Amino acid sequence: MIGWTSGELTKIEAADELEVASIRRDGTLRDPTTIWVVCVGDDLYVRSVNGRTGAWFRGTQVRHEGRIRAGGVERVVTFVDANDDFTGQIDDAYRSKYRRLRPEHRRQRSDP
Repeated sequence: MIGWTSGELTKIEAADELEVASIRRDGTLRDPTTIWVVCVGDDLYVRSVNGRTGAWFRGTQVRHEGRIRAGGVERVVTFVDANDDFTGQIDDAYRSKYRRLRPEHRRQRSDP
């Protein structure tokens, strides 16, 4: 996969939400799910409210491919697990970006 341009990262980071749709075994896209997204360095990170049991997350584990859309950017992506070395930075990015929301929403959507 080609890396992100700085313009794409800026647009996606500025968006409050991202639509993610994983690709099924037969190559068709699942229905999109709206989630939160943060940028750390040159990468995007998303988390499932329901952890690894979330339907959209389970869908990403089939082919590790999908499509995202946010901030006017639409791309085919590859899903990989985040490196544990970045967990603190990702947590901080979520807190910083979404701190204006009600506390119960922040906990639910940004906890690993």
